[in-house]
Amino acid sequence: MRRYMLGKILLSKMTLERTRVVWTLGLATLVLAIIPPSASGQYFGRNKVQFDDFDFEILRTEHFDIHYYPEETEAVLDAARMGERWYERFARTFQHEFERTKPIILYADHPDFQQTNTLSGFIGEGTGGVTESLKNRVIMPLAGSYWDTDHVLGHELVHAFQYNIAQSRRGGGLQGLSTLPLWLIEGMAEYLSVGRDDPLTAMWIRDAIRRDDLPTIQQMTRESRFFPYRFGQALWAYIGGTYGDDAVISIYRRALRAGFEGAIEDVLGLSTDTLSVRWKEKVEEEYFPIMEGRSAPSDQGNLLLAPSTGSGSVNIQPSISPDGRYVAFLSEKDIFSVDLYMADTRTGEIIRKLASAESDPHVEALRYIDSSGTWSPDSEQFAYVVSAGGNNEMAIAATRNGVVQRRIEFE
Repeated sequence: MRRYMLGKILLSKMTLERTRVVWTLGLATLVLAIIPPSASGQYFGRNKVQFDDFDFEILRTEHFDIHYYPEETEAVLDAARMGERWYERFARTFQHEFERTKPIILYADHPDFQQTNTLSGFIGEGTGGVTESLKNRVIMPLAGSYWDTDHVLGHELVHAFQYNIAQSRRGGGLQGLSTLPLWLIEGMAEYLSVGRDDPLTAMWIRDAIRRDDLPTIQQMTRESRFFPYRFGQALWAYIGGTYGDDAVISIYRRALRAGFEGAIEDVLGLSTDTLSVRWKEKVEEEYFPIMEGRSAPSDQGNLLLAPSTGSGSVNIQPSISPDGRYVAFLSEKDIFSVDLYMADTRTGEIIRKLASAESDPHVEALRYIDSSGTWSPDSEQFAYVVSAGGNNEMAIAATRNGVVQRRIEFE
């Protein structure tokens, strides 16, 4: 009999209860995702396509019922260990225990995740996972690395604790949770799953300080231009580092009933305005010495990819050709989707669109989160990853006209 040790639980093959599951669509009052969805959304006449039938099994651990299919068994066993480790950590942090096991639905990769019928509507490339409020279940794909899987799982399990606490007898209900700003909810999930020292968030904060644009708490609450994940994480890191993580949890619990402003004042004895000032002072104290003597990016070169040069507002994953003449990049320039473009490296002028999921009937999406693509040595071809037929594929296109010359399926 094969056995698996997951945290404190010894699991045998007998506990891998095999079942075929017919999922119903869950109505979530508040769906929380890792990254904002791509510009490509669901509109009239477009339907979610399901390419595969998933034969789900259930792996039962001490605190979770993990739904998966056989192709991902080995990775799921490791994800189960991650989940139990996160549970032990968050149970201590929140001083809260689940009253029953919670479902986690794991897909082998993002294309499989995008086919799920547990959620209505399209799932964008930027969505790393979702936690439902009413059914309190996590739905997510296994990521490309164990670190990413661990991070997303930890982030979503913070949401599971947030929901569970809100729905508890003294929690205040989901209505109280729905009034809280995203920086509080998502920032806390990032802080508790990543920690205080995060190079990505540090980059955002450093840039905001350089431009004298670090938001106040009121600005984070009211203005959508301040990304709640990064700035919220940074604020919680300051609160946790200054007042302790007990203060972080106390503010959340109090906010469910009193609102976030009243909670901050009750727990820290500060108004949100005063807290904003102190946070900014601390950030400047930490970052100004690091930035001293360094020049701004605009002093070292010209801005190439921006609305002023004909690109979109969001231009990501640039890849410069070996001959230095071109740059391939992804942009939401055409509003309805994130497309692949090629531009002149001297002027930023767009030469042509290399690929678009909207115009190719064989492609559901360009995989732009984890891959920037790559050039052939002679700069005549460009390879990039697409989602096609429910699977990841590599497309190789001629840069002179964007015509796909070859597709390679990943095993």
